[in-house]
Amino acid sequence: MQLITILQRLSIAALLLAANTVAVQAEIHTEVVEYEVDGKSHTGYLAYDTATPTPRPGVLVVHEWWGLGAYEQRRARMLAELGYAAFAVDMYGTGKLTSDRDQAREWMQNVTTDVEWWRSIALEGIDVLQHKANVDPRRIAAIGYCFGGGTVLQLAYGGADLVGIVSFHGSLPAAPATAKIKSKILVINAYADPFLPRDVVSNFQSALEKTGADWQMIEYGGGVLHSFTNPDADNHNLPVFKYDAVADQRSWSAMLTFLQEVLHK
Repeated sequence: MQLITILQRLSIAALLLAANTVAVQAEIHTEVVEYEVDGKSHTGYLAYDTATPTPRPGVLVVHEWWGLGAYEQRRARMLAELGYAAFAVDMYGTGKLTSDRDQAREWMQNVTTDVEWWRSIALEGIDVLQHKANVDPRRIAAIGYCFGGGTVLQLAYGGADLVGIVSFHGSLPAAPATAKIKSKILVINAYADPFLPRDVVSNFQSALEKTGADWQMIEYGGGVLHSFTNPDADNHNLPVFKYDAVADQRSWSAMLTFLQEVLHK
C-alpha cells in the first residue's frame, strides 16, 4: 500500500511538472513599444511566445480608423500564440484612440492625404519589428483592418519588403501604374460593404490585375457588412458596422493559410 501511495504521488508530481512546463512554453510576452516618427511620439504593442524558436517570422498589425486599441492588441496576441512576433503599429501618434466617428475620420485623413507620408508611418512600424532580436527581418508580413487594410495595400504598392499582406474589410485604393509590388496579396471583404460600391471594387481589381501582382480576393455575402471581424463593431451603433462570427472565423482561417504559404517556405 505504501508503494502504491508513493507511486501515485510521483505520478501526480510528474503531471504537475509537465503542466508547469507547458505553461512556461506557452507564455506570451507583450510590451508597449515607444518610438518616433518624424519627431512625434508613437506607441505600438509587441507580442510573441517566449518559447518559439528564433528568429521567427514577424507580422505587422495595422489598426482600424479608431486608432490602436484593445482589438488590434488581441489580434497581435493571437498571432503570437501561433509562433509569430506581432507588432501592432500606431499610425496616429501616442494616445490617439477614439470612438467618435468624426474624430476618427479627421485623424485618418490627416494620414492618408499624402500617400508617401501614409506609407512612411507604416514603414516605421516595419522597421521597429525587423530590428527586434528575435525576428527574421526577411520574413515579414502585414495585416490590416478597415483603414489598416488600405494601409497594407499602400505598403504593397510602394514596394515594401513584405512577403505578403492581408487586408480585412479595408478600403480599396486602386494600384497606380507605377506600383512596384513585391508581396503576395490577400483581400477579404464583405460583398455588401456600404463603403465599397461595386464600381470601386471593379476598379480596384482591374488596376491590381494590370500590375501583374500575385493577388486573390474573398468576398462574403449573406448580409455580412463592414468591420465583420471585430466583436465590438456593433457598439458603434452604426448600421453599416456589424460583427459576423462566421465571416470572422472564415477570414482568420484564410489568413492563416496565406501566412503559412508566404512565411514558411
